[in-house]
Amino acid sequence: MVEKPAMNPLVKLALELGPLVAFFAANAHWNLFVGTAAFMVAVLAAFVASYALTRRVPLMALISACVVVVFGGLTLVLHDALFIKLKPTIIYSLFGATLIGGLVAGKPLLAVVFDQMFSLTEQGWRKLTLRWALFFFGMAVLNEIVWRTQSTDVWVTFKAFGVLPLTFMFAVLQYPLLTRHEAGAEQSGQATGS
Repeated sequence: MVEKPAMNPLVKLALELGPLVAFFAANAHWNLFVGTAAFMVAVLAAFVASYALTRRVPLMALISACVVVVFGGLTLVLHDALFIKLKPTIIYSLFGATLIGGLVAGKPLLAVVFDQMFSLTEQGWRKLTLRWALFFFGMAVLNEIVWRTQSTDVWVTFKAFGVLPLTFMFAVLQYPLLTRHEAGAEQSGQATGS
């Protein structure tokens, strides 16, 4: 089996944050429509760079890029900010629904995505997948609340500087679940009779 090239974590972070930074900077300097165009270009560039570095197409990144292009394109063509504001709601809802669909089908999809990073029991993967699905649904609702009740500038700031810290904080809060359901730890605990 050929091993897939691993991406440097700092490069991965730059590719994930770069489009958001481009969006925020262009919106701050010009307007939402220039920001949307910059976001679309940056997302596509990040996607191409990611593929060039790893020689694989991550499904979630592909879905994200497609939604950005479609909704960003609608925003620019119709000159209506509604579409770019709906994009996060749709992406979060798709991610949440995909994770729930995997659970219903008996296949916790996070186990496929993070199998090489974590070694969890089947119950651990199910719990983690359910938590992330609920988080994504919560983020979809939060995006709806922010864009419907706040100015476009507040929404852009939330998108650029609120989403990542919330996601990071949620991920950190999953650490106890990861340690409690670690496959090796549970097996060694059973072996020692604890």
